Amino acid sequence: MLDRDKLLDLYRIMLSIRKVELKIDSEYKKDEMKTPIHLSIGQEAVSAGVCINLDREDYVFGTHRSHAQYIAKGGDIKKMIAELYLRKTGCSFGRGGSMHLLAPEVGILGSTAIVGGSIPIGTGAALASKIAGDGKVTAVFFGDGAVDEGTFHESLNFAALKKLPVVYICENNEYAINSHHTSRHPKDNIYRWAEGYGMPSYQIDGNDVVKVTEYSGNAIDRCRAGEGPTFLECMTYRWKGHIGTVNDVGEGQRAQEEYDYWLSRCPIRWYANYLYDIGLLNKANENTINSEIDSMVNEAFDFAVKSPKPEARELMDFVYAR
Repeated sequence: MLDRDKLLDLYRIMLSIRKVELKIDSEYKKDEMKTPIHLSIGQEAVSAGVCINLDREDYVFGTHRSHAQYIAKGGDIKKMIAELYLRKTGCSFGRGGSMHLLAPEVGILGSTAIVGGSIPIGTGAALASKIAGDGKVTAVFFGDGAVDEGTFHESLNFAALKKLPVVYICENNEYAINSHHTSRHPKDNIYRWAEGYGMPSYQIDGNDVVKVTEYSGNAIDRCRAGEGPTFLECMTYRWKGHIGTVNDVGEGQRAQEEYDYWLSRCPIRWYANYLYDIGLLNKANENTINSEIDSMVNEAFDFAVKSPKPEARELMDFVYAR
């Protein structure tokens, strides 16, 4: 059982992710963010539950949809929002945009737009940690679409063979763009694929942050003990369409009934009710937390829009080693 502070930290992390992305959703419509965005509203419990168990020095690798991991691992939110506005104060100096977030000071070694691209890179980082004996754990996040890539299978096989300190987290939100995973896979059992490579593998409720925290904590402990990788298939759902701010429900892409079901299982509302039930959340501290996060979000956006853009003469900076 987590202590009181960590239980409330989980709530703060999830709410921070939600509020940041709702603000992105709102501001993106003004056409000032010149970068594609992929929102993870509805999936907050996965990143929060995993990252709260990681140390600052541990590594995280993400995908095109990685705002949540960046925030949950402790990345500078001002720098993240500045990156979305392609400002030179951004976490990738305005060169990467939403899909290429970086914060090595807290172990975020990068996200990538290439589907499945983070999986072999994260596996390599775990191999480096094992060779160096530095005790670091690597967490690799990806969606259900990434498991169709050959690098997924190659990486898991190698990680199991070498007993690497890596946790693979599949955020199964049921869709690869607009293709439902059951239309791509004959069985609803991605976690069994990983099991076949000889590692503990679990399919869990990705909207239950308590469960995600428990399972990921055990997986990270296994890594630190030298027992090798673990695979977690976290069943969740993104409320927005694949890209941008559009809602693709009722347009022949996602059924209204399915969407309504997942909205009723909002991970933040469920967790708030849980905290109320155990006496850790009340109207007073809930209002305080909301107010603090609102201020943080507004400050981040204000910082971003006032930050300078890279100048033409700087375009070759960070391209070549010197």
